[in-house]
Amino acid sequence: MAPVAIKRILISESVDACCKKILQENGIEVTEKQNMTKDELIGDIENYDGLVVRSATKVTAEVINAGCNLKIIGRAGTGVDNVDVPAATKNGVIVMNTPSGNTISAAELTCALIMSLSRHVPQADMSMKAGKWDRKKFMGAELYGKVLGIVGLGRIGKEVATRMQSFGMRTIGYDPITPVEVSASWGVEQMSLEQLWPQCDYITVHTPLMPSTTGLLNDKSFAQCKKGVKVVNCARGGIIDEAALLRALESGQCGGAGLDVFVEEPPKERSLVNHPNVISCPHLGASTREAQARCGQDIALQIVDMVKGTALVGAVNAQVLASTFSPESQQWIRLGEAMGAVLRACTSSKQPYSQVQVNTTGACLKKSTGFLGSAVVVGLLSSGSGNGPNLVNALTLAKETGLEVVMKHEEGGAGDSAACVCVEVCVNGATSRARGSVQAQVPVLEQLEGSVFRQPVALAGHLLFFKANASPQLLPAVTGALASAGVEMESFSAPAVRGGDQWYCVGMSSPMGDVGSLKSVVKEAAQITV
Repeated sequence: MAPVAIKRILISESVDACCKKILQENGIEVTEKQNMTKDELIGDIENYDGLVVRSATKVTAEVINAGCNLKIIGRAGTGVDNVDVPAATKNGVIVMNTPSGNTISAAELTCALIMSLSRHVPQADMSMKAGKWDRKKFMGAELYGKVLGIVGLGRIGKEVATRMQSFGMRTIGYDPITPVEVSASWGVEQMSLEQLWPQCDYITVHTPLMPSTTGLLNDKSFAQCKKGVKVVNCARGGIIDEAALLRALESGQCGGAGLDVFVEEPPKERSLVNHPNVISCPHLGASTREAQARCGQDIALQIVDMVKGTALVGAVNAQVLASTFSPESQQWIRLGEAMGAVLRACTSSKQPYSQVQVNTTGACLKKSTGFLGSAVVVGLLSSGSGNGPNLVNALTLAKETGLEVVMKHEEGGAGDSAACVCVEVCVNGATSRARGSVQAQVPVLEQLEGSVFRQPVALAGHLLFFKANASPQLLPAVTGALASAGVEMESFSAPAVRGGDQWYCVGMSSPMGDVGSLKSVVKEAAQITV
């Protein structure tokens, strides 16, 4: 992908100092403002290209819409619950997090809570501080031989499993994404939730918070568990239904809970926090010096890599960009955008579009169909004013405007010379077509509306496309019209076939003020700048 211009970044929370240092060393101006109100952030965000947050700053749609120059939102931590990702995507803003920055710290806290639940360590400590010596009250249980159910087998779930296995625990788990054979390689037997609940002595959750995981542990699932099961949540508040958990604790169905996260933080409803069988923490999963340094460093390096166009790591809403980080990809992206712009210009009187079909041919483009489809849509929908579409939001905007995007790929020949892109745009039942490729690192247009250019059109600079019937007077007339407008002709591409109406292309020194002056000479005319 082409480098993204990031000049100024706002850090709105306490992030490790290495983050600011790395960004500044790479030429990015950094401003730190902590404890900003919502209105202060909305009023100030327009001055920045990027925003770095942890979990306290709520990056709402209102904030994102106010960030007219915003290109990147970086979350120094795991998850992006505090960022309105759909709003960011619609505005073409990349959202990224640091998926591995706090993995070890969160896993270690989970293990600490499991051990504390098994031996009542916090409660015993408070009893001692109260001057008591009550050994019988805090009778615990060994972890050895017990069953630990891990819901969510990503990075953190894996680290919890390997650590608790060292205590002799049997680890079972559930994850809809991680392959069974992968989790088995690190000692976790996967099964359905219905099979998992009744077997567990301890349950820990490590999933993102989404509709499918909200209230995952509820009255129904608690009823399926062993009586006295102990649960831990160091992931996201809401995965365990807090009201259901309180009922399970009161009835004894749940024997204890270790909670680092809550639906509301800090929690105003204190029933769980004050329960004698609950060990609670103020969201400390990532609160270690090592995790904060790692997250701060990771988000800074990820932003720098993106700015330099070398890699894209941790992006949660820009998967289409993952395969665009090579010089070759950038040329094909430019081709797609330019072909979309050509078809937009040449069909401007026939809008709106109903469908665009992007067909790629050639083995070298097998993994490029996705970003090429987005690139064509960028060119097709760009108006040339304000913040137009980009690769991040192109498909979202297409859907909103009712434009169906169809992408297909054919293997074709093995060499790069066989690679090409064909685009078809449907407008009011009529179809317009174009074909292009990259030749000698230059995007070129080979065919437009059935007109095959004798010399492919280099898609760069100021281009005038016009449709006319070939005649000896055509070129002198067009040249005269350009001269009258003070424009020089720099190149000329004619169709290979001379019969009937055909498309021509002229490279110009500057755009014409008004292509209407060509109406007496040609049937259709449009100009673009690439």
